[in-house]
Amino acid sequence: MTSSPTLGLRRTIGLVQATAMVVGTIIGASIFVQPSEITGRMGTVAGVFVVWIVAGMLTLFGALVCAELASAYPRTGGVYVFLKESFSPALGFLWGWAMFWSMHSGIVAAIGVVFARYVGYFLPLGDAGIRLVAIAAILVLSFINYLGVKQGSALQTAFTIGKVLAVALIIVVGFALGSRIPEHFVATGGPAAPSVSARSFLLALVAGLFAFGGWHMVTYAAEETIDPRKTIPTALLIGTLIVTVCYIAMNAVYLYILPLDAVAKSTRIAADAADAVLGTGRGGVMSALVLFSSFGALSGVILAGPRVYYSMAQDGLLFRWFGTIHPRFSTPHRAIIAQAIWSSVLVATGSFRVLFTRVVYTEWIFFGLLAVALFVLRKRPGYAPQYRIWGFPVVSAVFVVACAAIVTNQIISAPGESAFGLGLVALGIPVYYLWARKAVRSEKSEVRSPNTPSIGEPL
Repeated sequence: MTSSPTLGLRRTIGLVQATAMVVGTIIGASIFVQPSEITGRMGTVAGVFVVWIVAGMLTLFGALVCAELASAYPRTGGVYVFLKESFSPALGFLWGWAMFWSMHSGIVAAIGVVFARYVGYFLPLGDAGIRLVAIAAILVLSFINYLGVKQGSALQTAFTIGKVLAVALIIVVGFALGSRIPEHFVATGGPAAPSVSARSFLLALVAGLFAFGGWHMVTYAAEETIDPRKTIPTALLIGTLIVTVCYIAMNAVYLYILPLDAVAKSTRIAADAADAVLGTGRGGVMSALVLFSSFGALSGVILAGPRVYYSMAQDGLLFRWFGTIHPRFSTPHRAIIAQAIWSSVLVATGSFRVLFTRVVYTEWIFFGLLAVALFVLRKRPGYAPQYRIWGFPVVSAVFVVACAAIVTNQIISAPGESAFGLGLVALGIPVYYLWARKAVRSEKSEVRSPNTPSIGEPL
């Protein structure tokens, strides 16, 4: 056993907290800083809105897939559990392997650095100072989550509510003060934009989908969620809809105030929009907002990840050390510590940049497999989800195609980086089989009666 039978995870996450986790982990800094990837590739105002709407719709499709799987398997670990139950423990292990060494820890490190860079707007920080602040933020939020999921989810909820209110304020103020500008939704200040190719649309859509990243993380804490079969599907639905509305409305404000080519060139779009309606020198307000938003997103990401490693350890696929529950705080405290240490190492060495940019796309392989899993599971006897996705099989099939397009696009665009990412994931295969053999031997030793000596033992 990995922990005392009297110990267990506490169910303290309700619908509000779960929805806040969905919204808070998706909305980070990108919507306030750089939507230029989409705007620059589309070249028309209508095209920009089409991309954001389609990205939001596909995100909703993915969330609905996770909603059904979460209602069927409401256990800690989320995607890891879904892949393990649908296909094989090996596939679930590869997800957790990639999460810890690159995908999830890399995201923790990257958001921590974004937070620190905006602290640098108010305090003089060099490169070393930015790294120290990022590590400090990771350690502080990890400590809060160490003390209990109630504390961690409460902090996440507070920051999410604050950032949604801030977004609403930006929208209202932007449209109110922006009305003084003589022209709105101006396509470009220069010559007409070229026609948009299918490849440009796909690249813009990929950028949009990455901006929606993190929607699946609420499934990781299922055993700490009240009535997870109902709460998690509802939170996924409400949360993705809130984010989609926020993203479309924010882009509407940007394009209402600034011409499209200015949006496409901007690397601090929210600050540039504020300068346009409030006057120059208002960057501090927007920097504070990005600071607030990234800190809230970091809190949610730190909360989610350790639940996967804890679940893997419970299944014998990681060191038992990862699978213990704190006797007082009822948290997977050692998994939280391990994540904090490795993420801090990635910040200190700067290696998170390589891991994040070269490996993060691989999660879309696993997302596509989740949608494929519905086709497999619905034919399996005993499969009884409390929630069933609407529009099946069309919704699932569309999401599979979208995931395949993302992965294919990455491989074609950057074959070297793609090989690195796939190679890092593939390294988990031999590790899995070593752990699996160890787990089988452990189970056999536990099943064998202590009164029955094995070969070579004295009678």
